[in-house]
Amino acid sequence: MMSVVEHLRLQGAWCERLGSQFTAQLMERAADDCEAGGVVETLTRGWPTDPHVDALGLRLAGALHASVLLGLEDRLAATYPKRERAYDIDRVWRAALAFLAEREAWVREFLRSPPQTNEVGRSGVLAPGFLWLAARAPRPFRMLELGASAGLNSNWDRFRYTFRDSQQADAVGPLIATEIDGDAPVWRDIRIAERRACDRAPIDPLDEGAAARLRAYIWPDQFDRMDRLNAAIEVARSAPVRVEQAQADEWLAQQLAGGLTAGTTVIFHSIFLQYPSREEQVRIAEAIEAAGSAADAEHQLAWVCFEPEAVLGGPADSTRILLRARVWSGGPGVSTVLGEADPHGKRLRWLAGRD
Repeated sequence: MMSVVEHLRLQGAWCERLGSQFTAQLMERAADDCEAGGVVETLTRGWPTDPHVDALGLRLAGALHASVLLGLEDRLAATYPKRERAYDIDRVWRAALAFLAEREAWVREFLRSPPQTNEVGRSGVLAPGFLWLAARAPRPFRMLELGASAGLNSNWDRFRYTFRDSQQADAVGPLIATEIDGDAPVWRDIRIAERRACDRAPIDPLDEGAAARLRAYIWPDQFDRMDRLNAAIEVARSAPVRVEQAQADEWLAQQLAGGLTAGTTVIFHSIFLQYPSREEQVRIAEAIEAAGSAADAEHQLAWVCFEPEAVLGGPADSTRILLRARVWSGGPGVSTVLGEADPHGKRLRWLAGRD
C-alpha cells in the first residue's frame, strides 16, 4: 500500500500534468509537512486504507478550497488564486497550515467523504461515444448512469460542443471544448426517452451547500472548469435528473429486471468503476451480461464506459483511460475501444475510425 507522503507527491505530479500548478504545489507542501510530522501527518495518521485509492490528497485540497468557498477562513481566501491576480504559494501554505490546525475536527469530517467533482468535461468524451452508438443502434435511448454524483453528465445532449458539425438545436451551456484527434462522429440529434441515475452518496446540485462541495473539488486555478460546472448546474435547474441513492449493482439489477425497452438501453459511467469493490464490479458486469443475452435488433443494450484501462481488465500498471463500448443486438456482446482521453476530458484520441 502506498504511503501518504508517496501518494501526495504522486498526486502533485498528476495535478501538474493536468494543468493545475497551484494544486501540484499544494500537494508538494502537504507531502513535505507530512514527512516532517506536521499537521498533515496528524490529520492523516493511521489512514485505514490505501490513500491513493481513496484520493486522500484531493480530499485535503477539497477541504481547503471548500473553506474558501464557504467563507470559513478569510485569511486563506485572501491568498487563493483569482482570475486577475497571481498567488504566492508560501503565503497560501502558511494560511493553510493555520486553518488545518485550528479547524482540525471540521477537516477530519470533510476527509471522510470521497471526492465528487462530477466533471462535466467528461461529456466531451462520452458524447462522441453516444454519437458512434446512435449511428449503429436503434433509438430512442434509455440512459442509465452509474456513479452519477449530481447527475450533471446525464444532461450531456443539452451541452454545447466544439467538435465537428456539433450544431444541436436545443443546446445550452456549458461549452465543452474537448480537443479531438481523429475522425470522431458528427453530431446527430438523439431522442432520449428516459434518464435515470444512481450514486452511493448523491449530491443535489440545486442545494447551495452541496453545490459548494462540488465546486470545492475543482482546482482553484482552473477557472474554465469552474465555469463549466456552474453552467451545468444552471442546466440542471431547468432539466433536473434525479439521482437515486443506491449501490450501483443493486440499482442496476432493478432497472434491468423488467427487460429491455424498444430502442437502446445505454448503461454508462465515467471514472467510477475503481470505487466499487471487486465483488460489486463483478455483479455489475453479470447483470449487464444477463440483460444483453435477451437483446435483439429492436431491443438493444449498450455499455459505454470511460474508465482507466487497468480497471477494465487491462494491464495493472496501465495509465491509459479508455472510452469503450460493448453492444448487444442479438448474440454475444461486441466490445470496441473508441478512444483514449485524459480524466478531465480535455483531449480525446479517437480510435474507432469514421462513422
